[in-house]
Amino acid sequence: MFESLSTRLQDVFKSLRGETRLTPDAIEAALREIRLALLEADVNFKVVKAFIDRVRDRAMDTVDDGILRGLVPSQQVVKIVRDEMVALFGNAEGGLQPSAKRPRVILLLGLQGAGKTTTAGKLGKWLTKQGRHPLLVSTDVKRPAAIEQLNVVGRKASLRVHDPAGELEPVARARSAVAEANNLGFDVVIVDTAGRLHIDDELMRELIAIKDATDPSDRLFVADAMTGQDAIKSAGEFNARVGVTGVVLTKLDGDARGGAALSVVSVVGVPIAFAGSGERLEDLEPFHPERVVSRVLGMGDVLSLIEKAEAAITEEDAERLEEKIRANEFTLEDFRDQLKTIRRMGPLESIIGMIPGMSNMKELAENKPDEKQISRVEAIINSMTVEERRKQHIINGSRRKRIAKGSGTSVEEVNRLLKQFVQMQKMLKQLGGMAGLTGGGKKARRQATQMLRNRR
Repeated sequence: MFESLSTRLQDVFKSLRGETRLTPDAIEAALREIRLALLEADVNFKVVKAFIDRVRDRAMDTVDDGILRGLVPSQQVVKIVRDEMVALFGNAEGGLQPSAKRPRVILLLGLQGAGKTTTAGKLGKWLTKQGRHPLLVSTDVKRPAAIEQLNVVGRKASLRVHDPAGELEPVARARSAVAEANNLGFDVVIVDTAGRLHIDDELMRELIAIKDATDPSDRLFVADAMTGQDAIKSAGEFNARVGVTGVVLTKLDGDARGGAALSVVSVVGVPIAFAGSGERLEDLEPFHPERVVSRVLGMGDVLSLIEKAEAAITEEDAERLEEKIRANEFTLEDFRDQLKTIRRMGPLESIIGMIPGMSNMKELAENKPDEKQISRVEAIINSMTVEERRKQHIINGSRRKRIAKGSGTSVEEVNRLLKQFVQMQKMLKQLGGMAGLTGGGKKARRQATQMLRNRR
């Protein structure tokens, strides 16, 4: 989502690398470019003005001091911009705030089409991973098939959905869901409320009635990041009339310019709780301001990368892989398994963007990762016999023709894969015990956390 903004900001920092010290003229030139970048990213103009003023004040304070803490001018500006961008998001940690209420009631608010129903399933899935037991209920009785849609999402996520037969009164559905949760031991109730194409008094009266009947701990406004400032305006109106405790930004994996994310806290006055970044039920994460800002500024997001890796591979598998690499026994079977692991971590572009320094490499911009290519590689490996996968050196010309035909690829593609795999084996042999990110576990997380602290 932040690709354009990220590229523009990094170009600004590059232009300062030739400077030996910060000067007022260099600061103003950089601020002009940063202002344009933020406005083009659809950040609220009042937020941009306040942001630029704060960056200018801090940058000017460093002019008389020369080099600040051993940082060159470009690094000084990066540090100031990073700190102020993090400040835009406030001090919220993301996720749900602590609450002793049982069952905890979460109202999902928002306009029609923002993604509330899908978010209900994603949030339920996330809560399950936290050891909670959520119950879902829809109070959208007017939109055709809205209740059935939540039932489908619930089945897909293996979550229980409260759907009393014949009950079509929104407040009664929400109240009976809370009663069922109390009776059956569910500790969270997620209420998927109705939406409209626009805000109207009827909708607000209904939401206020549901709020009074259920006493929710959380009132999360679900906003489509693709709608930009319109989403912020709607969030502000919902907050004024119903009261919003947090925002869930959906479709962050799209081509939205990012202005909504950077404006919402300052304009609406509530934190971003979660961010949705994909179609899968697993693609909902607590919003971490520091990690998002690091991605925007090209610093990567090592902590999120480690978390995704830990979710995709077990400690036992990681240790087994490390032992194979140490013993120089990494085979095509292992390679195929690692490709599957990478695919479980999410879209390739998203994963690459988390690697420091990789988000805006020209080669990657011109040749974006092709998910289909991974499928072709897997097909080639699957067309091999078990012996061929474990001893690739026995694959001669006739075997290559058979593998190409069986995988629907060409002999040239088979040759290319085998050549690249041999090169990978040599590289892994040189690396020895450095089994990579997934083998690090808690140690890798500690190191990444320390790296993040050192940037402050």
